[in-house]
Amino acid sequence: MRGIISWAAYLPYRRLDRGEIAPFVGQGGGKGTRTVASYDEDSTTMAVEAARLARRATDVIPAQILFGSTTPAYADKTNATGVQAALRLPSTTAAFDVGLSPRSAVGALLLTLGGSKPALVVSADVRTGLAGSTEEAMQGDAAAAFLVGSDHDTAVVAEFLGSASVTDEYVERWRTPGELRTKVWDERFSEVASVPLAVDAWNAALESAGLTAGDIALAAVAAPVQRVARSAGGKLDGVQVIDDLSSTVGIAGAAHPGLLLVALLEQAEPGQVVALVSAADGADVLLFRATDAIARHRPARTIATQVAAGGALPYGKFLAWKGVLPVEPPRRAEPQRVSATAAARNEDWKFAFVGSKERDTGVVHVPPARVSRDGEHTDNMDPAPLADKQGTIATFTVDRLAYSPSPPIVFAVVDFDGGGRLPVELTDVDESEVAIGMRVEMTFRRLFTADGIANYFWKGRLVRDG
Repeated sequence: MRGIISWAAYLPYRRLDRGEIAPFVGQGGGKGTRTVASYDEDSTTMAVEAARLARRATDVIPAQILFGSTTPAYADKTNATGVQAALRLPSTTAAFDVGLSPRSAVGALLLTLGGSKPALVVSADVRTGLAGSTEEAMQGDAAAAFLVGSDHDTAVVAEFLGSASVTDEYVERWRTPGELRTKVWDERFSEVASVPLAVDAWNAALESAGLTAGDIALAAVAAPVQRVARSAGGKLDGVQVIDDLSSTVGIAGAAHPGLLLVALLEQAEPGQVVALVSAADGADVLLFRATDAIARHRPARTIATQVAAGGALPYGKFLAWKGVLPVEPPRRAEPQRVSATAAARNEDWKFAFVGSKERDTGVVHVPPARVSRDGEHTDNMDPAPLADKQGTIATFTVDRLAYSPSPPIVFAVVDFDGGGRLPVELTDVDESEVAIGMRVEMTFRRLFTADGIANYFWKGRLVRDG
């Protein structure tokens, strides 16, 4: 049996109320909210967060990582290697990017479901558009991750039953590399072009799996255009279609099919068959049966929990974070590009947040050290992974002068559970929220980008429910 052995979704903390857009710009907006990646997040950092949550449920080491995004941090460089390094996976885990289209992650999932080795499929997107546009309001930022494997690896929680894909060439949306704005044809054309393909794929998938529509308990429909998703959902032979999350999260590009598959699996009962329909540049339908193991699978953070835990973001700051509205930076020198040599030499510390622990005394050093605290021993240390450790704020300060894309910076001295103390920058936090004694967990973020190089490291965030 082959299928999904673990899954997770990641939603960034901030939310934009679409009702704030029209009073500011004079057009656009609408009802509901959309998720917003923080100024220090990109598709790589969000992919890392989703993958970390997915891996909490299993010790299976993936043989490969496939990463899909329409907004990768790098061109001409593999982005999946950053995910591999942050997860501290062995060098034998191959890491590949799978393209720049909303269909890329679905394709990666299909490839791995047809394979034989454990694989991690992760997708993430940071979506935006021109101020006041429908694209800006209706899209959202998110990530999803799936560990795919077989029952000889560990328990399969969602057995893959079959799929069907239909492909056609038509232009409903496009963006040349480097452009901020995605251009779209009219939504009626998208509906006319896409929905018949979704219906064809739906019928073909049911036939290939030997199922009828009556066997499907739940379905989800993902499409870059909300009108397409709703129209296709009405043509699935009366099958119950779940919420497409467009009113709370927005449409999350390449991550959206994965996000809806996570929502399906979170609602599925053992024995139920669920269907994911993705209509983008064609159509794909994937069928899964929830196994008895799904009842024992406890998502680290459900989508509903994360939706409820978000914090508000003013529209002006949203524009600044998205690069649509340039604002004056702090009057301090901007950072220089990170040294590629130093980053490679310190990969475990920089990407995986691994300190060192003295073998004789158990003292934990962050950053890692070679010499013991008493100076008597050298290189008598073991690695001390801290990325999944929580800590307590010993003290903190608010810095309004240091360079930041979104000042002020909140620094906290954190005592980690099990040993180790380090000053860390806090993120996803308002300065008025912070207090000594609060609990902190670590999150992989981008400190800054200089000369096109993203300087990734770890920050702290307050431990919240979502």
